[in-house]
Amino acid sequence: MKRAKRNRMKRTGAILLAMLAMPASAQLLRGGSGGLGGLGSGLGSGLGGLTSGLSGQGESGGTIGNGLASSIGGLDGALAGGLRALDPIDLLAARRERLHALVSSNRAVLDSDAAGNPIRRDEILATDPAPDALAKATAAGFAIKRRETVDGLGIAIVVLATPKHLAARKALATLQTLDPHGAYALNHVYEPAHAKLAPANGSVAGGAAAGGAGAAVLGLIDGGVGAHPAFAHAPIEQRGFAGNPRPSGHGTAVASLMVGESGPFRGAAPGARLLAADIYGGDAANGSAEAIVRAIGWLVSRDVRVINISLVGAANPLLAAAVTAAQAKGVLIVAAVGNDGPAAPPQYPASYDGVIAVTGIDAKGRVLLEAGKATHLDFAAPGADMAGAVPGGGWEALRGTSFAAPLVAASLARADRGDPAQAIRAVAADARPGAKVGRGIVCGSCATPLRAVGLK
Repeated sequence: MKRAKRNRMKRTGAILLAMLAMPASAQLLRGGSGGLGGLGSGLGSGLGGLTSGLSGQGESGGTIGNGLASSIGGLDGALAGGLRALDPIDLLAARRERLHALVSSNRAVLDSDAAGNPIRRDEILATDPAPDALAKATAAGFAIKRRETVDGLGIAIVVLATPKHLAARKALATLQTLDPHGAYALNHVYEPAHAKLAPANGSVAGGAAAGGAGAAVLGLIDGGVGAHPAFAHAPIEQRGFAGNPRPSGHGTAVASLMVGESGPFRGAAPGARLLAADIYGGDAANGSAEAIVRAIGWLVSRDVRVINISLVGAANPLLAAAVTAAQAKGVLIVAAVGNDGPAAPPQYPASYDGVIAVTGIDAKGRVLLEAGKATHLDFAAPGADMAGAVPGGGWEALRGTSFAAPLVAASLARADRGDPAQAIRAVAADARPGAKVGRGIVCGSCATPLRAVGLK
């Protein structure tokens, strides 16, 4: 009994260390929805209420990070030392707890695959299924929930509801037995690279005048982008793939790093046109592979040539097919490697062939210790010690590979002249060499210091 208690305490300590590996204000963007760590209130419930005594504010708004920092007695000032001491195994344990908590808090709509990755409950994705295969599936008790041919990609998706009392994992095996040559997959759910989604109140960004001729056009798949003065001159168009677009802290911060500009703050491609796909609609249980694929199709159909996806999750056959189809049309997809440490499994879409995988560095040029390890690495960019926009106005300190990827995506869009390979070569030629940074550090001067916007 004593040993079990010690193990629980050790595990909880590891989780708290992982939570504190990033400045509280970085991972908990303003306007949060309660809870700590992952999305929504997931980790809070996963820790059995432990975090309720640590969080300062919840659904009502405010800066949850500030509440946390004060509640733990100023530990925020000692985070740098804690980060240096953080063991990759602690991050891996925290990842497992976070994903478990996300599923546990959304049991009505989420389940887990065999590796513990979140999936949409009772759903199977069928890609371009043959009519006779669908007939066999319906005869076996599956039902067609929805079907769509994705614009821009030409991929036909049929979402099948599993027979009653048959878990999605077993249902997938059943379909693969019925149709061995068919393409079936679980409907995995993806996270904003371990930074908080932070749904927020207020209006979404959009409505600025169109950019001038030759202006870069960027695509973003994330949470919704909130209104902010930094977007006053950035033409932003948003579309929801999980209901109407809703502002989120993560999506707003990422978008500001791409196209924002206000006073001393400047993104990597200020004033460029941005098409933003919100795949969450303010709900952490969304963000499915199906939604990402539909979002990719929309962006491709709108002639976007560079798409940023600062999201992480499991390998998924439908998502892989969509990435391949987009690449075949000359589209560059940029993705963050994640922040669960080098011991975590490779994350997707960053680990797919041809996707531009990005890690983050701090102000001293050091790779973030919490950065994940993809199957390949292309570039690094600033991912810490910098400011980003908060929905409705104001700024927040940022940390994570989520915030490095948009700087690379914007740099590639600026360099694009119709040839993806040439754009990559051009960005690589300007990159600064370093250790464990792939082809180099991109946009090293793009980070807006915290002091410049009054944060430090």
